[in-house]
Amino acid sequence: MKITNVRAHHIRIPYDAGPASFRQGASAISALDMVVVEVTTDGGLTGWGDAFACVCPRTTCTAVDEMIAPQARGQDVPEPENIPRLMEQIQRNLHLFGRYGITMFAISGLDIALWDLAAKINGVPLHRLIGGAKRAKIPAYASLLRIGKPDAIAGECEGARKRGYSAIKLHETTTPAVFAARQAIGDGVPLMVDMNCPLSGKDAIAFAHACRDAAPMFLEEPVWPPEDFATLAQVRRQGGLDIAAGENACTEYQFRQMMNAGAVSHAQPSVIKVGGITEFLKVAAAADELGVTIIPHSPYFGPGFLATLQLMSVRGEGYIEAFYMKRAANLWRDRVDVDANGNIAVPEGPGLGYEPDLNVMEQYRVS
Repeated sequence: MKITNVRAHHIRIPYDAGPASFRQGASAISALDMVVVEVTTDGGLTGWGDAFACVCPRTTCTAVDEMIAPQARGQDVPEPENIPRLMEQIQRNLHLFGRYGITMFAISGLDIALWDLAAKINGVPLHRLIGGAKRAKIPAYASLLRIGKPDAIAGECEGARKRGYSAIKLHETTTPAVFAARQAIGDGVPLMVDMNCPLSGKDAIAFAHACRDAAPMFLEEPVWPPEDFATLAQVRRQGGLDIAAGENACTEYQFRQMMNAGAVSHAQPSVIKVGGITEFLKVAAAADELGVTIIPHSPYFGPGFLATLQLMSVRGEGYIEAFYMKRAANLWRDRVDVDANGNIAVPEGPGLGYEPDLNVMEQYRVS
């Protein structure tokens, strides 16, 4: 069976995050932009992937169309054991465009689609190809967008707990925000604090000390720049809190640099950024070898979210990240919603488990 085409679809789905807002530069973001990668074959099967887009969907689409599609068209659909070899060759072919960022986002989309195809050809859910599921449901934590106001943060945390979420993550950079969340959810509920790389090492250590009594499970990416693993390791040693990072890292190689530096207690590969399922599996193996916990970055809604569910099902523990918001539509309808106990069921259909709703794709397509 051969690959006949690779296409990138820009989908934009509006959302309502209540009092939260997300800003990139001067622009407020009120819709979920995703680039869904479609790989078609001469055997009639289609694989679906996901390339990180956020505020750069047209750029990611162009990377898929101009760099990735020519690498894949006409290739035999690889057997599962041969996908890593093909993906390494594509990485080698494209390395002069950069090993990280947009290039790797586009590679991630192709890789996910190839694993989806491989599992469909074998008539099994993806987890059967990568070790077999240890869990039928994955606990989800509510990932809140940045709010800023402690009273509003407390209200959103209470709402998430009522909806069943067993853990909360903030995107906040102040101690009043952290303590407001802790007071709202009570002791014993995991609370994570994602800072998105704002601080120097000295200031990050001071912040860790200041919010220690709120008992965060970890501080996520407290330091700028995110690839300064030596300073991140210093914050981990001197701040007294666990540290998580990795959503801005690509490839197993960079994750090994991070983990060997002692920078993180929790590694956060993002399957639609890191290099796809192939690289995610390598990162997870390295983390297990080095005693680092895997807690993936996954606040997205395309095939990458299904891939993350499959990847986490083969692990005996760990959460999945779910954006806390109301969406205008869902590619998977209501089949990946959080249940009353804060869990999301792992799909058992062939491949990633579900096919995207093509009507939703068409309705929210950006030409």
